[in-house]
Amino acid sequence: MAIYFYHEYDPYGCFSNFSSHGVELDGHYWKTSEHYYQAQKVIGTPIADQIRNASTPDEAAALGRAETNPLRPDWDQVKDDVMRKVVLLKFETHADIRQILLDTGDELLVEDSPVDYYWGIGKEGTGRNQLGKTLMEVRQILREREAK
Repeated sequence: MAIYFYHEYDPYGCFSNFSSHGVELDGHYWKTSEHYYQAQKVIGTPIADQIRNASTPDEAAALGRAETNPLRPDWDQVKDDVMRKVVLLKFETHADIRQILLDTGDELLVEDSPVDYYWGIGKEGTGRNQLGKTLMEVRQILREREAK
């Protein structure tokens, strides 16, 4: 069996980067993990601050995905690590959603995005599901810490 998630208001919506579970990271407060992730694409530029201050995760995502932005040159090499860092912190910070994640046991976690074939599975279900894989990795890290 697998657990599918996508919208922050659906069951397991806390797994979405758009869920309102903020974190303190790199000297700033980030309203959502989406805010942090998108800003890291253009870190050190005024656009990063605009993304951090965006009123919604949708706005942060739109700013971060703007094709006019100068992406950091190492983005493709670091984006998975950036996501893992913020997702781990999100679940370390918020005990309620940490328990929800741990309670999924060994279930496959799947971001059911119809448009994202990297972080989700895309419309045809053939995508990479990298966010689901990241969440399962974070779940394992948290499980190992609790066992100590």
